[in-house]
Amino acid sequence: MKKVAIISCGAYMDSGYGCPGEWRCLKAAALGEGKFKEPHQVIAFIACECPGRTAVPNLGMAMRLSEIKPDAIHFSSCLAEAKPGCPYTKAEDLAKIFEERTGIKVVLGTHDYH
Repeated sequence: MKKVAIISCGAYMDSGYGCPGEWRCLKAAALGEGKFKEPHQVIAFIACECPGRTAVPNLGMAMRLSEIKPDAIHFSSCLAEAKPGCPYTKAEDLAKIFEERTGIKVVLGTHDYH
């Protein structure tokens, strides 16, 4: 089974803009739905906190502590497709930073549930 780390928007989840929390992302990963083409094991779920400076180091710490490198990183749908969007960066630009620093492919989005 492939392993995945999910990065969510902490502000979006905490503010109640329509994301009740990580259950939608976890469900999509477990069932292989949405942006997951097959079931995945979630090895890390990290909230990106404004302005986003700690997200990459936090993922690095999660990988070191778990001793598991994910096959992919998925930005949660609330991070990748939020309206209003992140005031600090675009999801695509943040994805490039993650890919450059970790060498792991980033997928924008997790689920299609509404």
